[in-house]
Amino acid sequence: MSANCLFCKIVRGEIPCKKVYEDADVLAFHDINPVAPVHFMLVPKLHLVSLLDAEEAHAALLGKMLLLAGKLAREQGLDNGFRTVINSGKGGGQEIFHLHIHVIGGGNIPPMVKRS
Repeated sequence: MSANCLFCKIVRGEIPCKKVYEDADVLAFHDINPVAPVHFMLVPKLHLVSLLDAEEAHAALLGKMLLLAGKLAREQGLDNGFRTVINSGKGGGQEIFHLHIHVIGGGNIPPMVKRS
């Protein structure tokens, strides 16, 4: 874990969160600035900066997180679908440099890309 990383501090319990799920590898919690009625994030407890830093050794963890996204989305009432977002690197819009998967749904979710 990283000493100054916001998500590492949440994983360590130094900063409170509204937990959705926790096990030995992953913590899921509600976003403090939701963009939809349901908006939570899954973060690995391992400090992994982004997908740009992921290696073959992380494959099981990444797979586990993706499977959990669907399971937890259903538990949060998103039976009709949801959006997952993973921003990777500054150029990809990542703001907190600890890998995280946003799960967003409920209400009217607009398309990611506006088409004419």
